Amino acid sequence: MTARTAGLGVLTLVALVLLAFVPRLGNPYYLALAISLLQYTVLATAWGMFSGPTRYVSLATTAFFGVGAYTVAVLGEILPWPLVLLIAAALGAFVAAIVGLSTLRLSGVYFVIFTFGLTELIRQLVVWFEVNKSRVLGRYVFVDITQADIYWQLLALAAAVFLLGWLIARSRLGFALRVIGEDETVAKHCGIDTTFAKVALFTISATVMTLVGAIMAPRWTYIEPSIAFNSMISFQVLIMALLGGAHRLWGPVLGAVPLTLLFELLSARFPNTFTIILGCIFLLIVYMLPRGVAGLIEKLAAAPGGKTTGRVAA
Repeated sequence: MTARTAGLGVLTLVALVLLAFVPRLGNPYYLALAISLLQYTVLATAWGMFSGPTRYVSLATTAFFGVGAYTVAVLGEILPWPLVLLIAAALGAFVAAIVGLSTLRLSGVYFVIFTFGLTELIRQLVVWFEVNKSRVLGRYVFVDITQADIYWQLLALAAAVFLLGWLIARSRLGFALRVIGEDETVAKHCGIDTTFAKVALFTISATVMTLVGAIMAPRWTYIEPSIAFNSMISFQVLIMALLGGAHRLWGPVLGAVPLTLLFELLSARFPNTFTIILGCIFLLIVYMLPRGVAGLIEKLAAAPGGKTTGRVAA
């Protein structure tokens, strides 16, 4: 381990310890805002873990988020909380593995369309089950989980995601995914099992998204399919990851923090035109920052007189 890596590790630990004290500030608004920041930070980072190196654009974030939320709605009152989270993670991984094996042979716009349709498919299945079997459309979430508990669990999950992403980026799997992102045909000719690599990371990414949905479910108290499977979450996470730069592990954070604050402001002041503004922001990011803020920082650092960053993947 180099001195630079050790220093970054110490700074990260210090930051985590300081962030852990946010609930102690005693301000409900700031705590709610911090929960939203952590939620989108984890979702965007998990999205970037798969879509960043492979360049597969997934719109299935809401599907897995909703699976996690509904798992809590169904099992939250009858099972211990750790077991509910474990079941949610297992369910998310199972669905992701099935979806990955059946769809990751697709690429480009076909994969985008399928992942978008996956959310609607799962939402309609949940609606059908609730209406025809359980005879209720919405469910109350009564579990003994406070807002501070949600915050700490999201903070722990964020730390785990960054550690996992850092380890993957330095593994054979991370190298294989970067080769796939550059040219999948070349990766196959090099002997890389592209299907295994893509499905493995897609499953890991989806499991994290499912856990975020499960952890966030108690915040709403009452959920129904239109809330848990809100497609807007997928688009917001996509825009955040693209703004920050999905090709770096730390890139999505640079998009998640400012855009969460901006979306909070816009949804409160312009609720009827929020989606239009969201679309305009997406177009601006694509045209002005194709590699995100992380790419801009690297470009400035590599410019004459700047410090070269090298090709460290994370």
